[in-house]
Amino acid sequence: MIAVVYSGSRFADWRLAEKGKIVAGFKTMGINPYHNDDRFISQVLHKNNTLINYAERIKKIYFFGAGASSEERKSTVKQAFKNFFRYSKVFVEHDMLAAALATGGNEKSLVGILGSGSNAAYYDGKKVLETNYGLGYILADEGSANWMGRFLLRNYLSETLPADLERKFVSYYPLDRKQIMDKVYRNSNAALFLSSFADFVAEQKNHVFIHDMVIEGFRSLFETYFVPLRDKFDFNKINFTGSVAAGYEDWLRQTARHYEMEVEVVIKEPIQNLLNYYLNKN
Repeated sequence: MIAVVYSGSRFADWRLAEKGKIVAGFKTMGINPYHNDDRFISQVLHKNNTLINYAERIKKIYFFGAGASSEERKSTVKQAFKNFFRYSKVFVEHDMLAAALATGGNEKSLVGILGSGSNAAYYDGKKVLETNYGLGYILADEGSANWMGRFLLRNYLSETLPADLERKFVSYYPLDRKQIMDKVYRNSNAALFLSSFADFVAEQKNHVFIHDMVIEGFRSLFETYFVPLRDKFDFNKINFTGSVAAGYEDWLRQTARHYEMEVEVVIKEPIQNLLNYYLNKN
């Protein structure tokens, strides 16, 4: 039996498969070694009855996650998993590789993640080449749900939201200034709070302010990440994964054309494609 896991900060998506067939599919709390230590990861595993029942039957685990970008962080996940899955080999990689494999397999591509956060890289068909991107929700995450949350809150607190949008926002989120500031600056996981406004943004998608906000985020994403990657690697086609990429696909493709680039594949959740990739290898 194999397990394939794709984790963001909010949720981890799991698929267990044996002899080419899915045995179980479910979600747990997200596992991000940038925020979570081995004790937290162990607690997540021990709270799931499906994992408890299948732990000794799983022989290989392929984990891909946000935050698994250094050997130290990969080791945090790997050790917690090895303690729980005693008979399994554990492979831990960054979510950028997951996006590359899920959207293009072993084909060369520019790859983007655009969901709660955002990131970009060039995949040469074997490995994701390192970049200076992926600076997190404070310094980067252009165009993502985190970025939109920051943009929305900043305009709300500075009283520059259109009046009709502000009324809707207040009816959805009866938060005062102090509550917002505490959640952003004193909360241990402010990124989750910022991305929590994604549903409101999606529901107000037809509002001109929201449209302009999303387009501004996407243009910042392209100018910061994809235009430099295009120029460096002489490659202008991009594959995307992530909820924001899927939810605003038309606007994303429109933005790409503005920069004389082309979006090829867009998938919301890479887990099934990842599972298929590894089922073919086992």
